[in-house]
Amino acid sequence: MGDGTAAKHVPVNQVLREYLLASTSAPDETVRDLVAATARLGDVAGMMVPTEQVALLTLLARLVHARTVIDLGTFTGLSALAFARGLAPGGTVITCDNSDRWHDLARTHWQQAGMADRIEFRLGPAARSLRAMPRQAAVDVVFVDADKLNYPTYYELAVPLLRPGGLLLLDNVLLDGFVTAPDLATDPMQRRCAGVLRAVNAAVAADDRLETVMLPIADGLTVARRR
Repeated sequence: MGDGTAAKHVPVNQVLREYLLASTSAPDETVRDLVAATARLGDVAGMMVPTEQVALLTLLARLVHARTVIDLGTFTGLSALAFARGLAPGGTVITCDNSDRWHDLARTHWQQAGMADRIEFRLGPAARSLRAMPRQAAVDVVFVDADKLNYPTYYELAVPLLRPGGLLLLDNVLLDGFVTAPDLATDPMQRRCAGVLRAVNAAVAADDRLETVMLPIADGLTVARRR
């Protein structure tokens, strides 16, 4: 038996990832269709939330009895769909994106799932959508999966909107592991993003308004609860 201080690390290769997926509630036909349709878009499909996060996002929404979810980074609508399925009766997902290029694809699948009436799409900068929310919005969940350089702005705008017990979720907080050593990133933009995320991760962990845990799921997901 260890004393709890030793590092425990299991590399998640493709075999283990498939086992993790098989050990999680299976995605339904609509989610599978949307994942497949997004994959056909090519390299840009990397912006989609991983399949293993879909059930988690729905579960988190259900656990906090979410009525208002803000989803920053719509893309093809998978995260919005996941949250919509976890909403309390009468709840709404407000999903924001700078582009409506993939909105038709997203909406088709929202309708297929019977969730379109629970999802409100807002076109434009995510920060503008956050600033437009009433100061007493009492938001249940804010999910940040947009441009990484603006994570500090999204974090600062999101926390005051959360009700006590509400959740701030930050995606891609490990950035392929480069947050531990940004200088090792060969791509200049990735290096900048890694530095920004490293600073945000430290700020969130030290924020007295929040109870925070970082999960090593996919590319890293931080779950922070508003005190």
